[in-house]
Amino acid sequence: MVKKWLWASITAILILWVASRWHVWFNMPDEPPYVASMEPDRILLTFGDSLEDSRNVSWTCDSVLYKDAYLELAECDSGNVTQRIEAQGEVFKSRNGKACYYHVKLRHLHANKRYFYRVNTHGKHTPWYSFRTYPKKRDAFAFMYVGDVQDSIGGKTNEFLKKALMLHPETEMLLCGGDLTERPADNYYAETFRNLDSICTAMPIVTVTGNHDYLKTFIRKLERRFSLTFSYFLDSMIGENQVFYLNYANTEFFFLDSNREPCFLWTQRQWLEKELKKSTAKWKILVLHHPLYSISGTYNNLSQRLMFNGLVNKYGIDLVLQGHEHEYARMTIPGDKETTQEIKTTPVYLISHCSPKNYRIVFDERFDKYGLSSRYYQSVKIQGDTLQLATYDVYSHSLYDSLNIIKNSKKNPLVLDFGRTIPENMSYETDLKNKKSRKFAERISLYCKKHPERINPEQ
Repeated sequence: MVKKWLWASITAILILWVASRWHVWFNMPDEPPYVASMEPDRILLTFGDSLEDSRNVSWTCDSVLYKDAYLELAECDSGNVTQRIEAQGEVFKSRNGKACYYHVKLRHLHANKRYFYRVNTHGKHTPWYSFRTYPKKRDAFAFMYVGDVQDSIGGKTNEFLKKALMLHPETEMLLCGGDLTERPADNYYAETFRNLDSICTAMPIVTVTGNHDYLKTFIRKLERRFSLTFSYFLDSMIGENQVFYLNYANTEFFFLDSNREPCFLWTQRQWLEKELKKSTAKWKILVLHHPLYSISGTYNNLSQRLMFNGLVNKYGIDLVLQGHEHEYARMTIPGDKETTQEIKTTPVYLISHCSPKNYRIVFDERFDKYGLSSRYYQSVKIQGDTLQLATYDVYSHSLYDSLNIIKNSKKNPLVLDFGRTIPENMSYETDLKNKKSRKFAERISLYCKKHPERINPEQ
């Protein structure tokens, strides 16, 4: 009798819990009706395959497939010689509209050259854009990373990114940790391209999938629209897994889809281990949406950690770039103690976001630094044996965190932590009517008391 009562109570609790979360898990907002632009629109430059000198260009135009769709390409020093590369096209019908998506594969580009290009569809063409390639066999380059963006309609990410790139002109590509778009709906895709504006025609953009890129259904579903937009996935997917890797200078990047069910994550694990075994790159960087060590809850993202974290350590991944949890956090690993000083080594785990939304988190003592109630981006510079990671606040573009990873062939990589001397942002506006908000404010207060050396005394 007691067992029956216990199981009945557990079942009732589970039903109530699922009912309370049903709207969050499965309610998908309607997509407003839309009509595709009659002009070539939403031009995106990205990589095409695993080689750094490959490029893909994708765009949309109209809602019918035209055979006369192509890209014109001219090398800066080639005089009036212009190549014509035919496009591949596909009509995609979403929940409340349809559009035709085109992409062109640019291969056999020359190193250290500037190219001009424009796209044409059924007699209509864009202005001329340009991009450049870089010298081969080099050991120095820079890229920018942003976590979740998922901006609201009419948001400010556009001005933030343009200012960031103006301040860091050495940037060669932009990486995103997923949720670049708020929802899989045409109006939000339009906002994403407004945010990227001239950026996405001039430098490669690479993103992984985030949970907001998926349709909220009982079995998560990713629209083909995502792969048609970020066209490197059209050739790089493993089964239904959106994975991609990129050899760039002396670095190899691995991009995962952490949103999937365990059976898909297992397939990705097998793919990742296969690629890591082959890798001879000096630097290895992993990008995925869900943090392997969560700051949202002790047991969050356990399946992702179990699947991938062993490979991170086994194959010497240096930097793990993540998003999803809408605050800033950075963790390094304790190294061998050779002196009285604290020694840190790789991997470095970083959680960041550039979204107008902030979430409540828990404070894990394994993390070296946190940042609340703001938006951030990272500038990463690699030169020979040194990787420099710098985090900036998007509102002031001031330095918020900084570290160097230094590789010595005889020892484990050494992490020099310069961010400890920069005060942490612990500002938070408490909603006194909200119990969770009050509890979070208490957690912040306890954290500040425990780590007064990290906090700005003016806060």
